[in-house]
Amino acid sequence: MSHCVVIGIDSSTQSCKAEVRDALTGELLGSGFAPHTPAFPPCSEQDPRSWWDALVSAVRTAIGRSGDVQVAAISVAAQCHGLVLLGEDDEPLRPAKLWNDTTGADQLSKLIDTIGGSEWVRRVGTLPTAAFTIAKLAWVADHEPALLDSARRILLPHDYLTYRLSGRAVTDRSDASGTGYFDATTSTWLPEYLDAAAGARDWLPMLPTVLTGAEPAGHLAETAAAELGITGTVLVAAGAGDQHAAYLGLGLGDGDQYIGLGTSGVVATSSRTPVFDESGTVDGVADTTGGYLPLVSTLNAARVGDTAARILGTDHAGVADLALAAGPTIGPILVPFLDGERTPNRPHARGLLSNITSATTREEIARAFLEGPLLSLLSGRDALRSFGVRCEGPLTVVGGGTRSHANLQLLADLADEVVVVPDTDEATARGACVQAAAVAADADVDGMIEIAQRWAPPARMTIHPRDSTRDLPGLRAQWARAADVEALDRRATR
Repeated sequence: MSHCVVIGIDSSTQSCKAEVRDALTGELLGSGFAPHTPAFPPCSEQDPRSWWDALVSAVRTAIGRSGDVQVAAISVAAQCHGLVLLGEDDEPLRPAKLWNDTTGADQLSKLIDTIGGSEWVRRVGTLPTAAFTIAKLAWVADHEPALLDSARRILLPHDYLTYRLSGRAVTDRSDASGTGYFDATTSTWLPEYLDAAAGARDWLPMLPTVLTGAEPAGHLAETAAAELGITGTVLVAAGAGDQHAAYLGLGLGDGDQYIGLGTSGVVATSSRTPVFDESGTVDGVADTTGGYLPLVSTLNAARVGDTAARILGTDHAGVADLALAAGPTIGPILVPFLDGERTPNRPHARGLLSNITSATTREEIARAFLEGPLLSLLSGRDALRSFGVRCEGPLTVVGGGTRSHANLQLLADLADEVVVVPDTDEATARGACVQAAAVAADADVDGMIEIAQRWAPPARMTIHPRDSTRDLPGLRAQWARAADVEALDRRATR
């Protein structure tokens, strides 16, 4: 007898991952993986059609490993902020600009002057950066204006994949809130901001319909089903942004502490009320459950460890061993803005290694490279708390950076708090499965939350802070001084 299952997709910057889970119990039955073409800032682009090819490969692999199954629903969570322009033939007009493409920084700066930073925050909940979709659209308007005249649809990455699955142009509130032209408190698009970015035109027909987190987009199209090797009637969920889906997939609720250590770094919690940070540090984006997911997102996270390994002539395990062997000194200190930075919004900044002496060791250098991104995220948590956002309980950490025990131990040490790594390799795809299960069960948002909590993974690892004689408050104060953004800007322009 076949299993009734759901499929969850995580289409990230680096790859596509698919999970097949039992629609009732959430048991993982199979998974699949397919890589994406590498892309790096400042001009970070990928062909959206390659995402679809990777999705087909990952889903087919996952189903093939799952036994006799009948798919009830499918949902896609994907990297946020990317810009996909489709023409009249529904084919991409150009490669998609990804979240970590910073080429629109100059256009974004002009837009802030035109719209007004405070006004923008009050409307969309966030002061947009070059990562946001609107900056990429403004860049296209300046450099490739003819493309906009040919564009029929403006989509985000997960919208594009959902469109390929269902034939319907939809998005969800979580991902729409990261575009820079969507008001999450009223769930409405703001075409006047698109006018400011790319000139006046009839924008609304080009934008996807915004659905709630538990609302279906439609049914799987015949052509998509044939490519995926799926038969029967299959519902397609609204999908979500990657971090939003991960938070849902872990069964986290308001006030819980979430940290993502991947290509980017994220610190977040959920709240029923929005946050409006005119400084631009906190993104007041929406979540998948009708509330908000105030978060701080950094550009430089786990990839900083790659740089450390190359400079120190070792591998990731070697960097971890060195870092954990460092003595009780405060420094050296790394400001990890190696490829510019999103928070703070300094796309042209560079990294800074400071507090070096003639006695500095390789161990201390390794520790500085791993601690830099962690200190950046803890600074972001301080910003969340400054708005009265509750951040309590263990630090729940996910992402590729959790493969380094040194990252986890240093985070526990720096925060002086317990760190928990959930027993799941794919929080984002898991969250997409929760969405798909809710759609398959015809559940509302409360029902989706109940499924998420019932499917919440146990802890794989629990890490406690070590006793240390290091002056951790002094370390964090020195890091904050080193990360002074105006000073960094002055250094970058010399």
